[in-house]
Amino acid sequence: MDHVAIAVRDMRSSIPFVTDVLGARFLFAGDQPEAAFRWAQFSFSNGGKVELVTPSGEGFVSRFLERNGEGIHHLTLKVPDIGSALTHLEEAGTPVFGVSIERQGWKEAFIHPRDAHGTLIQVAESPWSDEDTARHHLAPHPDADHRHLLLSDLLAASAEPAP
Repeated sequence: MDHVAIAVRDMRSSIPFVTDVLGARFLFAGDQPEAAFRWAQFSFSNGGKVELVTPSGEGFVSRFLERNGEGIHHLTLKVPDIGSALTHLEEAGTPVFGVSIERQGWKEAFIHPRDAHGTLIQVAESPWSDEDTARHHLAPHPDADHRHLLLSDLLAASAEPAP
């Protein structure tokens, strides 16, 4: 298990619960403008991560919140080889959608809740450890598909991403 993602209406007001109440530490965050959402991951000292996702416009997170309210959005299972995982799922008769295997740093596919007992499951492969991923997200560099954020960016802003 890599992480549990929780959909929230307002990232800034949700962070203190995860950090101050639950005791997690900030790892990394980003904006996905083309998918209209912002995310942030937090880790716990004894293992495990939680990811907060919030809408930055109309998209799958805003639709989820309209239908379901705040709560668990998906579970992410990290696999060593996404190709083998997809083959296994196909052989098991489990359909997937949203397959994206082009990026080297994060390859993913999803199992729809109707095929997974009511839970959206993300299957993902990444060559990076949590620490490597955090270093990548905290180092300044251009990226075409998302924008990296610091904890101070999240706490200073509302759910709307900066330009």
